[in-house]
Amino acid sequence: MDSSNLGSLPEEGSEEESQPTQTKPASAFSSIPRRPPSQTSLQKYAPLEWSAYFDQEDDVCITDSNDVFHVYMAGTEGPVVFCLHGGGYSGLSFALAASKIKEKARVVAMDLRGHGKSSTENELDLSIETLCNDVLAVLKKMYGDSPPAIVLVGHSMGGSVAVHVAAKKVLSSLCGLVVVDVVEGTAMASLIHMQKILSSRMQYFSTLEKAIEWSVKGGSLRNIESARVSIPGTLKYDDSKECYTYRTRLEKTEQYWRGWYEGLSDKFLSSPIPKLLLLAGTDRLDRSLTIGQMQGKFQMVVVRHSGHAIQEDEPDEFANLIVNFISRNRIGPKGVEIPGLLRASKPQS
Repeated sequence: MDSSNLGSLPEEGSEEESQPTQTKPASAFSSIPRRPPSQTSLQKYAPLEWSAYFDQEDDVCITDSNDVFHVYMAGTEGPVVFCLHGGGYSGLSFALAASKIKEKARVVAMDLRGHGKSSTENELDLSIETLCNDVLAVLKKMYGDSPPAIVLVGHSMGGSVAVHVAAKKVLSSLCGLVVVDVVEGTAMASLIHMQKILSSRMQYFSTLEKAIEWSVKGGSLRNIESARVSIPGTLKYDDSKECYTYRTRLEKTEQYWRGWYEGLSDKFLSSPIPKLLLLAGTDRLDRSLTIGQMQGKFQMVVVRHSGHAIQEDEPDEFANLIVNFISRNRIGPKGVEIPGLLRASKPQS
């Protein structure tokens, strides 16, 4: 046998063993790996459990009322990062970020009145005064008269609630305020469009997977993993229609919308505690905040490549910003910690 032909022999067991050898022209695509099988929509948009991100959940029953507020908690040490979600969202909006923040601080994410798993006597009373009182009542029930250091974090409507709670100056352990993508000027201007926006969105979903898919493809959320955790908490099953619909009837709360945002910038700027404003775009700043930011009254960060729900779209960056805010302002479990200054110990009885 001519040894010069050995190089063109097929490998043992090849189907071409008895076929005459042919030289194939080299292909430009011959080195491209095979495409992995694509996920079905049911797999890609399947709901995820809260327990993969938070450590526990609990119901906080408010004294002398039938109101019960659901909270998700994570972490065991450090100050408490108390998270308030936007209108129509739930505490699970902070799930992915909480899984990162809990390495440095405790996280509590509350389902506000009329949202998530919370249950109240009047689900449609979303007045700013009622929402503030709810938050203070939950904090009082959870921590009594000796609350740990608290950093209030609020997104959209929840940002307004956080600012109003801070403005009341009744929370003695409040050490920081973080407002996520809500500015008075922009918010007030958008209110005239809200009913149209709410009515134009898809109202009913045959499955949770369909709802999650719609939220991502519709653009309200850009992070599939976060949508898989948070979207189920914004829905309820309608037995009469045999489908899922929205848990919160925002369209019936229009009378309270102006109250969320009127005077918000001045209240934010007048708060004496460290403040951080996270925005998805610089066009959202109004005049008061522009002047305040130039005067160094608060820290501002623009998070690129994010939609309105920054904590969901960019959870890693959001978590890093929160942790850095706590570190920069030296917020410890009992408050602001100044090196070299020891807290006076309480006299023993």
